[in-house]
Amino acid sequence: MSEDLLAEHSPGQNQDTYDASSIEVLEGLEPVRQRPGMYIGGTDERALHHMVAEILDNSMDEAVAGHANRIEIELHADYAVTVRDNGRGIPIDPHPKFPDKSALEVILCTLHAGGKFSGKAYQTSGGLHGVGSSVVNALSDSMVVKVAKNKELFEQRFSRGLPLGGVEKVGAAPNRRGTEVTFHADEEIFGKHRFKPKRLFTLARSKAYLFSGVEIRWKSHIDDGETPTEASFHFPGGLADYLKETLGKASVYAEAPFAGKVEFREKFGQAGYVEWAINWTPSRDGYIQSYCNTVPTPEGGTHVTGFWAAILKGIKAYGELVGNKKASNITRDDLLTGGCALVSCFIADPAFVGQTKDRLSTEAAAKMVEQSVRDHFDNWLAADTKSAGAILDFLVLRAEERLRRRQEKETQRKSATKKLRLPGKLVDCSATNRDGTELFIVEGDSAGGSAKMARNRKTQALLPLRGKILNVLGAASSKLGTNAEISDLTQALGVGLGTRFNVDDLRYDKIIIMTDADVDGAHIAALLMTFFFTQMRPMIDTGHLYLACPPLFRLTQGAKRVYCIDEVERDEWLEKGLGGKGKIDVSRFKGLGEMDAKDLKETTMDPDSRTLIRVTIDEDEPGETATLVEQLMGKKPELRFQYIQENAKFAGDLDV
Repeated sequence: MSEDLLAEHSPGQNQDTYDASSIEVLEGLEPVRQRPGMYIGGTDERALHHMVAEILDNSMDEAVAGHANRIEIELHADYAVTVRDNGRGIPIDPHPKFPDKSALEVILCTLHAGGKFSGKAYQTSGGLHGVGSSVVNALSDSMVVKVAKNKELFEQRFSRGLPLGGVEKVGAAPNRRGTEVTFHADEEIFGKHRFKPKRLFTLARSKAYLFSGVEIRWKSHIDDGETPTEASFHFPGGLADYLKETLGKASVYAEAPFAGKVEFREKFGQAGYVEWAINWTPSRDGYIQSYCNTVPTPEGGTHVTGFWAAILKGIKAYGELVGNKKASNITRDDLLTGGCALVSCFIADPAFVGQTKDRLSTEAAAKMVEQSVRDHFDNWLAADTKSAGAILDFLVLRAEERLRRRQEKETQRKSATKKLRLPGKLVDCSATNRDGTELFIVEGDSAGGSAKMARNRKTQALLPLRGKILNVLGAASSKLGTNAEISDLTQALGVGLGTRFNVDDLRYDKIIIMTDADVDGAHIAALLMTFFFTQMRPMIDTGHLYLACPPLFRLTQGAKRVYCIDEVERDEWLEKGLGGKGKIDVSRFKGLGEMDAKDLKETTMDPDSRTLIRVTIDEDEPGETATLVEQLMGKKPELRFQYIQENAKFAGDLDV
């Protein structure tokens, strides 16, 4: 199938030079195999499939840049995966900094090597840090890369991050160009996890929706009984087609969705664009799927913030225009009720949170997306008054229902505060309704003291725990009701356990586990998450449970100060410096109790500067989460021993 990847160019296509000099090297390869979680988020099934996304993103970047119009994804019988494109092909000439190595070898065997740092080879790209391809190589027991350039076919083989030889010319390729990457995930890293056709099929289809100029072909030699073994995806309508397929036959308030695409260059003079599609339906819960440079951003980010700001301001302005005063009560939460949206933006040099790029953090994206979408939304509402009126009426009703529920909740919370025997250790907040409130579950009284001074008294409450909470998987059910820590916790939350739990009874909007960044702290967090998973599962499903991310280090150089989450970030700052004068002073926080209120507020508690991790359950494989919890926290020590045996090789820097 690869032989028909022809060298096709559209008239006027960008012929930018892309050779070895385009590849920049920032630093050498790190021991990715020892810490795969730092680069792909773990060694589970989600991380395994993320490897395909990393390779596919490179081909998508070629397509978006105008150098490819076809990509093929093939799942082989031995669970190896091949990704092919008809782009320019990875450079195979010697690298200027490493004359004895090809640029291909530098890219595949060096962390932070790629053609996407300066923006010369790619104006927008999903791969940014030069990490993806080399990480996939490091975590594969076999990788074969074929490059068709100048009517010749070249090949280089790798294993576990090391080249098995140099680039070899393996034949002629008169009607072919581009890159072909075939890799087999290393069982030493991923154990028994295997690629699933359905998951890869969905990935291939979603990528095709995100860029209308590419055709993606899918082929699988593994038949799971529900996924086509061959398919071709090409969607000229882009996200509008995607939304139409997603909503299916559900009734909607707008006959045609509000959809569009705007180039940023028109107003902001920058490369890139935003594309979107949204409609409202009474038939299902709302959702938003967002992407940046074709990379999914499940936690949203600045582009999503800008999109909702445009929609909210637009609908309120329309309500004022038609004299509906109740439109002023509509909030973003109301928009999400029944609002089904897709947002995809392409920007130069985006900043993500983490290598797995779950959230976009580029500040400029919010303004560019908001202003681009807002103008078109105002025009769309004015042009289709029937749809605009139906959507406005729907959202006003949602707002009225929300306000009515909030008034009821305020009354319930006030009476509950009076009636409940709240635990004496609870330091409650002063807010009378749940919206925006947070309960920090902290480890010990010393940490509670610092947190008490650092908190926002209006919205942030504290519950110190003394010692480790009971392991609910290893205890009889009769012990749950008599355990003091569990009793304090349930009373503070205002809920019951198990089948008696009702998420509407929660007294706080966010429940944040805040423990020390050490082994004991991790154990306490694991016990708490096990408790919530088994006894209050809907709290996780509805997005109320979070983990705080306290830093391990504080670096000071003169008046400059930065906080580092781990040793890797500390070493990076030590290498490049803080920009201050004098020696860099390094302080390690042994626990939250050692942090003063200013440090704790700035790094861990202030919503404007902190980082929170939302605790989620893999929607594709919820059963695997339950199995893992039982394996690690259950009554059978042999299961824990088995897990330790299978994963001990990934542990590093043990403090024993």
